[in-house]
Amino acid sequence: MDELEEIRKKKLKELIKMASSKAAKPVMLNKNNFESFLSQNENVVVDFYADWCMPCRYVSPIIEELAKELSDRLAFGKLNVDENQEIAARFGISAIPTLIFFKKGRPVDQIVGARPKRDIKAWIERNLEKDL
Repeated sequence: MDELEEIRKKKLKELIKMASSKAAKPVMLNKNNFESFLSQNENVVVDFYADWCMPCRYVSPIIEELAKELSDRLAFGKLNVDENQEIAARFGISAIPTLIFFKKGRPVDQIVGARPKRDIKAWIERNLEKDL
């Protein structure tokens, strides 16, 4: 009986770990939650995108993967520029996809255009190391 109980506990821990890692995904941002999201998270990457943008569709699954991998170090958000033009204009978004790295609510760096996962991850790592 004890061996069976140990197996059950182990499987339960694995399921909990899997469920929590799947919960780490980008938050859909808009004018109602953008500022609070930035203020509640010290390090944030926001993906400025549009549904019709093919390079944005290339970057989107990369952002999803990185959100799971790096959820303990920063938060990810996605902002549709067509639906939130005033926020996009405030940050001078003229091409998409644009990724902006925020530290303590302030933009500190950005990259424009579709990039491979390794480049985006390296960019994030560099920005995590920066001090304000």
